[in-house]
Amino acid sequence: MSAPTDTAAATLARWPHLYSPGDAGAPVLLMLHGTGGNEHEIAALAAELLPGAGVLAPRGPVQEHGMLRWFRRHGEGNFDVDDVIARSFHLTGFLEAAREHYTLGGRPVIAVGFSNGANIALATAMLHPHTLQNVIAFSGMYPFGDRDTAADLTGSRLLVLNGDADPMAPLPSVSTLMAALGSHGADAEQVMRPGGHDIGYTDLTAARDWLTRHPVKH
Repeated sequence: MSAPTDTAAATLARWPHLYSPGDAGAPVLLMLHGTGGNEHEIAALAAELLPGAGVLAPRGPVQEHGMLRWFRRHGEGNFDVDDVIARSFHLTGFLEAAREHYTLGGRPVIAVGFSNGANIALATAMLHPHTLQNVIAFSGMYPFGDRDTAADLTGSRLLVLNGDADPMAPLPSVSTLMAALGSHGADAEQVMRPGGHDIGYTDLTAARDWLTRHPVKH
């Protein structure tokens, strides 16, 4: 295994994040917080999903009225799609640098995102499946507005969990997301529950079940 490069170290130094190696060979959970959250809050969720997993939790690089986010938006549910695309590319750079710097080798990476974190996870997986193929998306939605933007997602696996009365991730957008994932070849599973914009107990149970039924390989 080659030594980490100065470039990888410099990339990570510019991006605040948490890292815990977990058990040798275990998957690494890429934890992505929602608007107004941070890397410390979302990282705590990892142990509830997959004990022993590595944890990599970066901080969203965008601020909106003092709240951390992953990309800009023009209003609630009205994303700056060009910025979504650019920020997803930046996140792949972070992930590739982290894989090199922390010598993750062939350990599988599973993105776990809530709300805005789910949206950047979905966007990154849909645009860059060579870097990120596995996603658990809590309260996410279609991240590309009226554009049909995705690569060939054959081999990608995603779990999409939503509340059926979520005003911030409305059902039409979630339906668009599922249709886009399917049309581009992803293995996408949807779990819908009563309720709104949060992570419920049933969501956590469904995510743990998905991880058990579909052990992720690199």
